[in-house]
Amino acid sequence: MIPEAVQQDPVAAAVAARFPQAVAGGKLALGELTLEITPDKIVEVCRYLKHEETFVRLSSVTCVDWHPSEPRFEVVYHLHSTVRNLRLRLKARTGGAAPEIDSVTCVWRGAGWYEREVYDLFGVVFRNHPNLKRIMMPDDWK
Repeated sequence: MIPEAVQQDPVAAAVAARFPQAVAGGKLALGELTLEITPDKIVEVCRYLKHEETFVRLSSVTCVDWHPSEPRFEVVYHLHSTVRNLRLRLKARTGGAAPEIDSVTCVWRGAGWYEREVYDLFGVVFRNHPNLKRIMMPDDWK
């Protein structure tokens, strides 16, 4: 459920109206909007935000490990609308023994390196990534 303060934000309202099943929550703190997106809708929501809401820049993709909680991993996307001078944070939770989420490289090609880093350091697999391989750790690292 989205808190009332978040519902007042025009970007949050637009995403929630377009993808009512995708928005699992959100918060507005220190002037920064964070939306929690269900992992199965992350690509659709990102595509909408880029093409309809002008969030053309992906600043970063990172991950938080909430061990021992489940879902354990929280993949975090930082978006920037240069035209509107707005920033937006998306979070998608994934977990289990083999955490997976769809790659957003089909939306922003620059996501490739960020997703590879998350894969390498956290073990989160990005489905449909064009070149998901380690960039820092040895290939046999568990």
